[in-house]
Amino acid sequence: MIDPEQPLSRRAAREAEAAARRRSPQSTPTPDDSPASEVPTQLMGAAPTQLMGAAPTEALGAAPTEVLGATAPLGDTAAAPDAEAPAAKKGIGAFVRQHPRAVLTTALSVAFLLLGSAAVFAGIAVGSAQATPVPVPTIIETAEPDPRPMPTAMADPSRLRTCSISQLAVDERLVEFYGSVVNASTGEVLWDRRADTAVRTGSVLKVITAAAALATLGPDYRMTTRVVAGSTPGTVVLIGGGDATLSRVGPGQESIYRGAPKLADLAAQTVAAYAAANPDEPGITNLVLDSTYWNPADNWHDTWNRDRISAGFQAPATALMVDGDRNDPRAQTSARSNDPIARAGQWFAQALADAGNPAGVPTISTGAAVGGTLLGQVQSQPVSVLIGQMLPNSDNTLGEMLARVTSRVIGLDGSTSSLTQAITGSLNTYGVSTAGLVIKDGSGLATDNAVPARYMAQLFAVINTRERNLGYIMDALPVAGQSGTLASRFTGSNAVARGNVIAKTGWLRSAYSLSGVIRAADGTPLTFAFYSVRDGIPESAKTAQDTLAAAIFNCGDNLSNN
Repeated sequence: MIDPEQPLSRRAAREAEAAARRRSPQSTPTPDDSPASEVPTQLMGAAPTQLMGAAPTEALGAAPTEVLGATAPLGDTAAAPDAEAPAAKKGIGAFVRQHPRAVLTTALSVAFLLLGSAAVFAGIAVGSAQATPVPVPTIIETAEPDPRPMPTAMADPSRLRTCSISQLAVDERLVEFYGSVVNASTGEVLWDRRADTAVRTGSVLKVITAAAALATLGPDYRMTTRVVAGSTPGTVVLIGGGDATLSRVGPGQESIYRGAPKLADLAAQTVAAYAAANPDEPGITNLVLDSTYWNPADNWHDTWNRDRISAGFQAPATALMVDGDRNDPRAQTSARSNDPIARAGQWFAQALADAGNPAGVPTISTGAAVGGTLLGQVQSQPVSVLIGQMLPNSDNTLGEMLARVTSRVIGLDGSTSSLTQAITGSLNTYGVSTAGLVIKDGSGLATDNAVPARYMAQLFAVINTRERNLGYIMDALPVAGQSGTLASRFTGSNAVARGNVIAKTGWLRSAYSLSGVIRAADGTPLTFAFYSVRDGIPESAKTAQDTLAAAIFNCGDNLSNN
């Protein structure tokens, strides 16, 4: 403890003495100059250096009462220095005892001042620490994703078409009906009824055969019939190459197949070449018939009607035949035989005799050539011409020849079982899917052929472009009311579409079909396919199909699928 009576420090004494000298000697305390009020005034009036200027060690080392006492000396301010000592001896303790309230008030003021300053500095420190704001996380609500797929671009609005053929399409004469109509310019399907179902086509299939032949054989391909020397003296071999147009008509005459090669020309070449090679024995005594370009036994499909032979619509499909095996080579419909190979041999043997064969008419046998020197050959018209001879009048024999030769050239064996692969493989070049197609022949006579109506409509959209030699098909098709199998159709009110429906017809005892191109009244090219299917189908189905086609001609691009 510090003695409360301890004298003031020298600095405090000097300050008290200077304060006393500044007072007037005559001044006397007023009634308000009571000890209680005098001390705070002196303390508050002192310069800051008097309160804060003491050295830290002195200020910290002195008791609070010493500091307080140094700023409030007692006694007469005019007293001489020697008078200061007695007052100093009284000490701080005496002052405190005499003025307790003033001392308490002063102490509280100083404490308040110090605490206030500390608070200010603390506030500055805290404020500085809080100058950088604490980031507050922001919660962003996201909407649940829409599970429905959204298109990347808005589709153009569909055109509202109003021309309906719905009532005509349910005509009972159409029986079990399948149909498709396509805008050939845009590829848009305008109308369909069970269009994706593959069913029998009838002779409409010949369009498929023609398109496959153009793709694989090309328009300039020609079928060749040859004669080579046999392996024994006096023998020649006649080799069929699938040309059913080879004709027995005489020089300067024409068969049903105009421009067809002649047996007489082939016989003349053979007789001359054989005699030149065998001057000592120039006569041809034996004729061998080679029809093995495909299996000669594979010549008739199980579903073909045998009465078509005698009716003149079809002959067995062999690689060697003459005039399509017709009794009358100048007639489209003429009775055929059950053995075209044998008949071809008979006619060629006679042609050899007529050409001057020294041995006259040779004997005939069948077999296969094993090499041999070429003695003569003739070629068919090009495929482009054969298509023109097949389509207008629906020649079944030419359809079979083109299909079988296409199979052989594509690398298959020419058999009936090879045709689906051969034909669809050839058609794929046109960019229309052949999935589901079943091809059992080249003529369309087989009832187990199966082609969707939509495929035919889409294929005709390609044919209508005339690209890739397909113009040969367009040029060969029958025209309503004008040519081919459509020459006598589209009568009465349906005549409005005459000249504007270019299409292939088909007929089986269980189906009528019609497929091709319609040049609509509004100028729109439409492609279509109609199948009416039922055992014992009435012929009136043809008229119902004509009526439907004429209505589509009138509707044009306004045709509605409703």
